[in-house]
Amino acid sequence: MRFCNQCGASLEGQAVAEPQAAPTAERRLVSVLFADLVGFTAVSESRDPEETRELLSRYFETCRRLIGVYGGVVEKFIGDAVMAVWGTPVATEDDAERAVRAALDLVAAVSSLGDEIGAPGLRARAGVLTGEAAVNVGATGEGMVAGDLVNTASRIQSVAEPGSVFVGDSTRRATEQAVAYEPAGEHELKGKEQPTTLWRAQRIVSARRGDLRSERLEAPFVGRERELRQVKELFHATAEERRAQLVSITGIAGIGKSRLAWEFYKYFDGIVETVMWHRGRCLAYGEGVTYWALADMVRMRCQIAEDDEPATVIITDQWRSAVRTSDMK
Repeated sequence: MRFCNQCGASLEGQAVAEPQAAPTAERRLVSVLFADLVGFTAVSESRDPEETRELLSRYFETCRRLIGVYGGVVEKFIGDAVMAVWGTPVATEDDAERAVRAALDLVAAVSSLGDEIGAPGLRARAGVLTGEAAVNVGATGEGMVAGDLVNTASRIQSVAEPGSVFVGDSTRRATEQAVAYEPAGEHELKGKEQPTTLWRAQRIVSARRGDLRSERLEAPFVGRERELRQVKELFHATAEERRAQLVSITGIAGIGKSRLAWEFYKYFDGIVETVMWHRGRCLAYGEGVTYWALADMVRMRCQIAEDDEPATVIITDQWRSAVRTSDMK
């Protein structure tokens, strides 16, 4: 109707609320993450209730932030445990990898939180499992996924060691190109007739989906966790505050400057946000090298070789402009 049949007011331009469709159930391939605090009871006994509540609030906020950064959805909190899922309502090809990345970051964040408040015994453990589950499409919050996959993921988390991430064999196979694992042995899980083979996730060794993985063994990243955490915080502050940040890393050769940059690259390449990474190098000798790094970044983004002729550069630029115009149309 163009006019209200009660008062005669015009209804043009007003949005009409459509009835919400009831959630429908279907089978989907999802990855479920369970994480739980270890040592929280001992920490809370010696602290004021308000301090305990503040600690839990920081923990819950950390869980929500890290799970959201990697594109997951918090299904529910159970006491000091959290359950998250990847693959619904939006599914991607690397859901399992994102779940493991989130679990590793979550365990590391809780360890840092425990050291910060003077509670070294406060740690987290996590379990990740990938497989088919019944998904309520359109549902939000509790009740999004159901099935044996959820129960098994919870059991995997319960046998994980404090400060570690255990995964099932299906998750290991789906993520072994980007994550380094070591065998965690066979475990008797409650409700399972046969022992279950589990794997301990150690660290991220490549960009997303195994890109840029080194053919040689990569040593563990040690001694620079605080610096990497600071770079991550500045990176997210840049997007939230819409203000540029400058990080200078200086030191003698071999101290780990390139490794720190590599670890940061692996981090932001795995999050759900799209990040444009521009890399340029500036020579330490010669003349006229003031803007060498900036020119190197432009060449990398435009895929222009340093020895290309000017005519080739102009043709490449015109071709890219035509492609962008066609895409917009």
